[in-house]
Amino acid sequence: MAIKAILTDIEGTTSAVSFVFDVLFPYAREHLPAFVRQHAADPAVATQLQAVRNDSGEQGADIDRVIAILLQWIAEDRKATPLKALQGMVWEQGYRAGQLKGHVYEDAVIALKQWHQAGYALYVYSSGSIQAQRLIFGCSEAGDLSALFSGYFDTTSGPKREEASYRSIASSIGRPPESILFLSDIVEELDAAQRSGMCTCALVRDGGTLVGHLNVSSFASIDPGAF
Repeated sequence: MAIKAILTDIEGTTSAVSFVFDVLFPYAREHLPAFVRQHAADPAVATQLQAVRNDSGEQGADIDRVIAILLQWIAEDRKATPLKALQGMVWEQGYRAGQLKGHVYEDAVIALKQWHQAGYALYVYSSGSIQAQRLIFGCSEAGDLSALFSGYFDTTSGPKREEASYRSIASSIGRPPESILFLSDIVEELDAAQRSGMCTCALVRDGGTLVGHLNVSSFASIDPGAF
């Protein structure tokens, strides 16, 4: 079955891991406490703060304790949905203020534009919130790339290392898994996508081999028509 849609990871795939760990995480760690205190009563923020209490099992946590939990989760790189949502809100302020610019590899920018022009539907699946995903591509160093994408998926679609998550995404896209190409730098994610029926391609920008998948070091080496 011919590839009709391409689903891509962000961290380590379209964008440098260092951008997340050396730029985004420190920015969130620095600005999140003040943001939470200032916006705790906002409905969208309050919902996420309650989710932090629920997920941590500390229903009676006050704002200071919730902030401490969030900072601990950042230090642990915890894939917690409320943390990702709050980080996205903090990053949005940074992007809008011009303090942040999303990193996207030049080869990824070129390929994504070519694939979009060729008629492939492009989607993103990342552990970062959908809001954070939109910001990386919408406020990137290469300009606003958001028009290239038909949709975004995060951990609300399920864990990235579970087959069911990819089946759910394929259903949401409205295409059989066999017509979707998934790109990632994590073998467990690629394995899960492959089990769902998706075609896969591993990005190994720093070398090495992810067994069981086509390995490339650049988006320039990916030909969706060859799958």
